[in-house]
Amino acid sequence: MSELTPSQKARLALQEIAPKLVELGDSVLFGDIWERPQLSKRDRSLITCTALVAFGWTDQMKTHFPRALQNGVTKEELIEMITHMAFYSGWPSANVAAFQAKEIFANL
Repeated sequence: MSELTPSQKARLALQEIAPKLVELGDSVLFGDIWERPQLSKRDRSLITCTALVAFGWTDQMKTHFPRALQNGVTKEELIEMITHMAFYSGWPSANVAAFQAKEIFANL
């Protein structure tokens, strides 16, 4: 049996306490919003990762940075976005995101 991804682990943990939240994430967020044709999944991933950097949500980065790579965003583009965001969301949030990216890239 393969090891669970961080996303799968988080989903299972959340399912225990907030099953409706998981259901809405599956059906509305990933079943509808992520499937809308107006933006590519690549663009949605880059936008999502940018928001995560801005808010400093490192746990979510563990899920969305690898997904962004799967959706066609390059490592270089993620790092460039983080560097760019240092001047909009703050140096500390960019530093935290860069270290998070380094760890994620090392584990791919």
